Amino acid sequence: MAEIALTGEELAMQAGEMGWPLSWAINHQLQVGRMFDAPDLVAVSQAHMMADPEAVGEAGAQFMEDLARYGARVRVPTITDPRGVDLASYHPLGQTEEMAGLERRIIAACTGMGILMTNTCVNYQTIMPPVMGEHVAYGDTGVVIYSNSVCGARSNFEGGPSALAASLTGRTPRYGLHLDENRRATRRFVVAEQPRELTDWGVLGAVVGERAGSYWQVPVIEGLEMVPNSDQLKHLGAAMASYGSTPLFHLVGITPEARRLSDVGGDRLEPETVSAGMMNALRSRFGATGEKVDVVVFAAPQLSIVEMQQVAALCRGRTMAVSLIVCTSPQVYPDAVRHGFVNTIEASGGMVLQGTCFYNQFAREIGEANGWKRLLSNSAKIVNILGGYGYEPALASMEQCVASAVAGEIR
Repeated sequence: MAEIALTGEELAMQAGEMGWPLSWAINHQLQVGRMFDAPDLVAVSQAHMMADPEAVGEAGAQFMEDLARYGARVRVPTITDPRGVDLASYHPLGQTEEMAGLERRIIAACTGMGILMTNTCVNYQTIMPPVMGEHVAYGDTGVVIYSNSVCGARSNFEGGPSALAASLTGRTPRYGLHLDENRRATRRFVVAEQPRELTDWGVLGAVVGERAGSYWQVPVIEGLEMVPNSDQLKHLGAAMASYGSTPLFHLVGITPEARRLSDVGGDRLEPETVSAGMMNALRSRFGATGEKVDVVVFAAPQLSIVEMQQVAALCRGRTMAVSLIVCTSPQVYPDAVRHGFVNTIEASGGMVLQGTCFYNQFAREIGEANGWKRLLSNSAKIVNILGGYGYEPALASMEQCVASAVAGEIR
């Protein structure tokens, strides 16, 4: 295996001449790069890091505090994924002071290193979305797949330490989706049933993700009769990444690298049909019509201002019989307040959280604290995740979710 080529500055980082934090960061990246036969490192323009307390833990918080204490400072703009605790609204959820205290420590360490606490998994909708060909180092799977596919940017799935290392060095190993050859289609899917609302786009993503089934597979999808909007693409990609570890897809005539099927080599692949039966089979795995529901969740990904408007319209003049939780980004939240969406949702008995996402805010613990078992959502991603957290998840449209929260049973 050939050694990774380094510049003079990178060699100085490796040798510790620029301090321990940079030495740790670049040596971490070299270990990752060797695993994937990276020839060198590529400069990145920005980084996006997952650093919620549930994932980071006590040891991770201590490590980040040590980096900050030894002078670690980010070299490129670095932003964060959702927090685990909304520090303004955690007591009603049953989260503890210990959870909040760990969150505060991580925030202090991050800000000490110059990290921007944006706390969002929809930065491509809110904060300087990347552009075609831009090399970035992003962590959240939904962020990566949207940025690669819809924006045409270039990022692998960066684990928390790897994204942090990239923020400190301004580089990442050149492998995977930073290389042209790995961005060409490997599976070709033809849509037989047209998605209509957000949940359908998530179901389509889930089916394609499961059939692709590998990080190294790149699906190209044809047969869509409409150009999906940003929220529809968001749910498509988030589900595809969740069910298949997929970091990149192409939509023929829609996404920027696939103006034609031949642009990504899809014309050389055997077409596979995504049938209505496949879509219904996926839905049936999360069906529970008529059963009691404990909590309804809109999250994963965080809601856009348009989705906030839609949820508020459905909640207006109604009263929730069970808990309804809505997660949005700190960038969207003030606009949602200004337009009255937050007040409308909360007047119905719902709770709006900013800067968090349900599944990474100690979901198991708050479920146990509140006695929640049956969870309903319109997100195909979140129902895929939360079965592992002790919930019995069900999937329905946004309209059905709100109606179910009002009725106390799945409609």
